[in-house]
Amino acid sequence: MPVYEYTALDISGKNTSGIVDAESAFAARQKLRASKIFPVSIKEASAASAGKEFNTFSLLRFFSRGIKPSKISMMTRHLATLVGAGFPLVSAIDTLIPQIGPYIFKKTLSNIKDSIIEGNSFANALSLYPEIFSDIYINMVRSGETSGTLEIVLERLADIAEKQQALRSQIKSALLYPVLMLIVGSVVLFFLLAYIVPNITSIFSDMNQILPAPTRFLIAFSDLFKRYWWVIFIIILVLTFALKSIKKTLKGSYFFDKSLLSFPLVGTLAKKLAVARFSRTLGSLLENGVPMLNALEIVKNIVGNIIISNAVGTAAKEVEGGQELGMALAESKVFPNLFTQIVQVGEQSGELETMLKKAADIYENEIELSVMNITSMLEPVMILIMGIIVAFIVISICLPIFEMNQLVV
Repeated sequence: MPVYEYTALDISGKNTSGIVDAESAFAARQKLRASKIFPVSIKEASAASAGKEFNTFSLLRFFSRGIKPSKISMMTRHLATLVGAGFPLVSAIDTLIPQIGPYIFKKTLSNIKDSIIEGNSFANALSLYPEIFSDIYINMVRSGETSGTLEIVLERLADIAEKQQALRSQIKSALLYPVLMLIVGSVVLFFLLAYIVPNITSIFSDMNQILPAPTRFLIAFSDLFKRYWWVIFIIILVLTFALKSIKKTLKGSYFFDKSLLSFPLVGTLAKKLAVARFSRTLGSLLENGVPMLNALEIVKNIVGNIIISNAVGTAAKEVEGGQELGMALAESKVFPNLFTQIVQVGEQSGELETMLKKAADIYENEIELSVMNITSMLEPVMILIMGIIVAFIVISICLPIFEMNQLVV
């Protein structure tokens, strides 16, 4: 379809310009007038102009990946407030643009506004930027537009995003101290093995006696570490790159996700995280009028674990065949029994959306407790390991000194 460049006046008399796709120049004028934009001049865009616009759009989409979820959540909350106060959607977005921090986000919202003015729906305009707005976001907005409850849907989207961010922040805060301890402990050990131990053990080189086994091991390991410490970092980088590359493959992702779920503590936490995300998202989608099969297809892609994702996909096929969701999830043997029972109760009572939200609350609370328990166990374990290593170094250095004192006596 041809693309036309135009300069025009909007309803307030301001100059505006842009591009529009239409079958002909006449159709382009009609399309603009229907959007209450009155063209002054219109001409078919050249290939160079179209290419420039495409490159700009591609560049915008590339940099849009760096927009923080908190910015999207804040924008959604403000937009819901303005729409609920009676602002037209275009005016509400136009009001928000100067208040949004990153320039890329401002440009994105401006393009979305222009797309709406051209006659596209809000959901279709959002779908042009999948790097920013997820399928869940777009489908809930589409259902809100269809049902005339856009401000309610935007409020719920903001609630979902804020709860997920709060849970993520709590997990990061709980893990901050153990991670800091690990970093500090690693730096201390690096300094001891690379500088302190070689200087101290050098005095044993002139001794005409056999050194104790722990001391010999410490000296050998310290020399090896001092000479080839950089190899350790290269190995870590190579392993990290290799693991990421393997995880990108279907078989590798399946192996890692299956292994993760099999770990005693981490696996249970990962499953609870996936179930909480699945439950809250599915409940919100169903509550906003998204059909069950469409909602399951969307949720399948956001659980974050291929094993659970496959189980959701299988359950969706069984639901399509007429089976209840709770029974289909229970047959997968992946979801916890408590969760599948909650889903079954919700289906029988006709309050599936409410029960899914309650299940999400239950598992989010359990996640917080699990993280606290894991971190409370990690701290003494890390202190114990550091203490054992330092004690070994001290004993290895002191043993030859004790033997020298005995020889002098």
